[in-house]
Amino acid sequence: MEWNMRANIGIAGAAMAIAVIGLILSLGTRYTQKEYKKYFVKIFSMLTAYTMSNFILWNVTDVEGYGYMIVSYICLFFESLFSSMILPVLNSFLLYCAGKNMRNNPLVYIIDLLWIVYFVLLVIAQFTKWIYYYTPDNEYFRGPLYSVLLIPLILLMAVNLFALFKFRTELSRRYRIAFAVYFLVPLLCMVVQMFYSTVLMTVLGSAVSALIMLYIIILDQMERSVAQARKIAQQRASINVLQMRPHFICNTMMSIYYLCDQNPTKAKQVTLDFTTYLRRNFAAIASENTVMFKDELEHTQAYLAVEQAQFEDSLFVSFDTPHTMFRVPPLTLQPIVENAIKYGMKSSSEPVHISVITRQTNTASEIIVEDDGPGFEQVDDNKPHIALNNIRERLELMCKGKLEISQREGGGTLVKVTIPIV
Repeated sequence: MEWNMRANIGIAGAAMAIAVIGLILSLGTRYTQKEYKKYFVKIFSMLTAYTMSNFILWNVTDVEGYGYMIVSYICLFFESLFSSMILPVLNSFLLYCAGKNMRNNPLVYIIDLLWIVYFVLLVIAQFTKWIYYYTPDNEYFRGPLYSVLLIPLILLMAVNLFALFKFRTELSRRYRIAFAVYFLVPLLCMVVQMFYSTVLMTVLGSAVSALIMLYIIILDQMERSVAQARKIAQQRASINVLQMRPHFICNTMMSIYYLCDQNPTKAKQVTLDFTTYLRRNFAAIASENTVMFKDELEHTQAYLAVEQAQFEDSLFVSFDTPHTMFRVPPLTLQPIVENAIKYGMKSSSEPVHISVITRQTNTASEIIVEDDGPGFEQVDDNKPHIALNNIRERLELMCKGKLEISQREGGGTLVKVTIPIV
C-alpha cells in the first residue's frame, strides 16, 4: 500500500472519530438551547455518515473486484450526498442565530435550488462516465465534467459566506468566527483538492472546522448560561433587600422616636447607623460584582448597631476579623448575621451571643459566624435558611465559594463561608 493510501485511511479514520465525538458532545451538552442542540445533532449526524462512508471507501479503494466496485460507488454516493446536506442545514442555523425568518427568505430558496442541482448531477454520475466512474476492477477515474459537480457545492458555500457577511451585525463576534471557520476551511480544502487529489483534505477540514464551531458556540452558551444564572441570583438578592422586614424598620423608627427624649445623643447615633445600613443595602442592589469584605463588614456592623439599640441586654456580638482584604458577593455577611439574630432570639428568651471571625489559609479566605442560640433542625421547612441558600448560590456563581451550615459545638449554629484564593 502506497504512503498516500495509508495517510488517507488514517485521515479518514481521524475525521470519523472527530465527527462521532462532536455528535456525542451535541447530544450530551446541557448548556446549549434546545434549537441549537437540534441543529448540531443534525450537522454531526450527517458528518458522521459522511466520514464513515469516506473511511469505508478508502479501505476498499484499489481492491480489485466487481463487488468492491459496487461498494465504492455506494460509499462515494453517500459521502457526496451527506457532505452536501450539511450546507443547507448550516444556512438555516445561521439564519436562526441571526434571528431571521426562514419562510419566504430568498437565500433559503437559492440554497435549496443549488442543492437540488447538485443532487441531480450526483445521480447522473451514477449512470454515466461524464463526472466520475469506476472500472470493473474498482479503479476510480474522474470524467470530463467532474468540475461541474463541484460548482454547486462551491456556490452553496459562497451563498453561506454571503449570508454570514450580510447578517454579521446580527451575530456576536464569536458566532461570526464560528461560522466563518466552518465555511472557509472546507471551501479552501475543496478548491485545493480539485487540483491536487493525492492527499485527502476536505473530509478532515469539514470535521475539524465543525468541531471548532461546536466548541466556540458551546463556550458562548455556557458563558451566557452562567451570566444569566448570576443575574437571576443578583435579582433575588435585590428582592431580598427590598423586602426588608417591616417590623425591623418600624421598631427601629420607634426606638429612635423614644430615644429622642430619653437619650438624644444615642438617637443620633442610631439614626446614623440606620442610614448607613440602608445606604449599604441600596448600594448592594446596584452592584453586579463582588465587593471588598471590609465594606461588607461595615454594613453588618451598622446593622448590628441598630439591632443592639433595640435589644441592648439580650444581644452581644464580638468580632475577630484581622483578615478583611478579600472580595465577597454583596450581602454575604449581613444576612447571615441577621438570620442568626432573627431565629436565635425568636426561639429563646436567653441572651444571644454572636461571634464573627475571619481567617486566611493557604488556599482560601474564611468567614465564620457562630451563635449560641437553639440551633437549627434539619427536618424543618428550611424557611430560616432561604437567605442562606441565596448566599450559597451567589458564592458559587460569583467567586466559586461555598457556604456550610452545621451545629455549633456546645449548642447553636455555625455558618462557614469559604472563598478560594485565585
